[in-house]
Amino acid sequence: MRNKLTLIGTLILSLVIPASAAERTLTLDPAASRVDFRLGATGHDVEGSFRVEGGSLTFDDATGAMSGEIRVDAKSARTGNGSRDKTMHGDVLESVRFPLFTFKAQKLEGHVADAGTSQVKLHGVLSIHGAEHAFVMPASVDVKDSKVSATSTFAIPFIEWGMHDPSLLFLRVKKSVAVTVTANGTLSNATQQSGSR
Repeated sequence: MRNKLTLIGTLILSLVIPASAAERTLTLDPAASRVDFRLGATGHDVEGSFRVEGGSLTFDDATGAMSGEIRVDAKSARTGNGSRDKTMHGDVLESVRFPLFTFKAQKLEGHVADAGTSQVKLHGVLSIHGAEHAFVMPASVDVKDSKVSATSTFAIPFIEWGMHDPSLLFLRVKKSVAVTVTANGTLSNATQQSGSR
C-alpha cells in the first residue's frame, strides 16, 4: 500500500511541477558586454573590439538542452586606425553585406552552479560572413545572486572560412584571429519568468 501511495505521490508531483522547472535564462546586458579580438601581424598585433547587440540563452542543466542566441554588430568593429578599419570593413568583414554575427546555442556541456564560478562549453552554430559553422565556445561563468559574468576565448580561422587575407608584400597576418567574449547579464529561472508575465 505504501509503495502505491509513493507512486501516486510521484505522479502528482510530476504533473504539478513543470518539466521546465530546471530551465534558466541568461539575458545579456549589451552595454556591459563586448567582443575583443587580436590578430597577429608582422612586427605587431592588431587589437580591436565589436559591440554586442544583445541576446539571451535558455538552458537546462539537467538535460543539457540550450536555445537562444548572441548577436554581435559586425559594423561596430574598431581598431583605432581609420584607414585600417576601412579596409577591414570593406575587404575582410564586408560588414555592409554581412552586418551581423550570431551564435545560436544548441547544447550546454557542463553545469552552471547557482553561485561561484563554473567551466562549461556552449555548442551551437556560429553565423559569420554569410556562412554557418558548427562551433563550441568554452566559457567561464561566474554567478553572484542573479548577476552573471562570463568570458570565452577562442580562435576564428577567418581565412579558412572564406574571408579575405589582408596580408601585403611586407605585412603578413596570421590565418586565425584570437577572440575574447565578455558577457554580463541577469539570470532568471522558469518560476521568475512566469511570475513576471
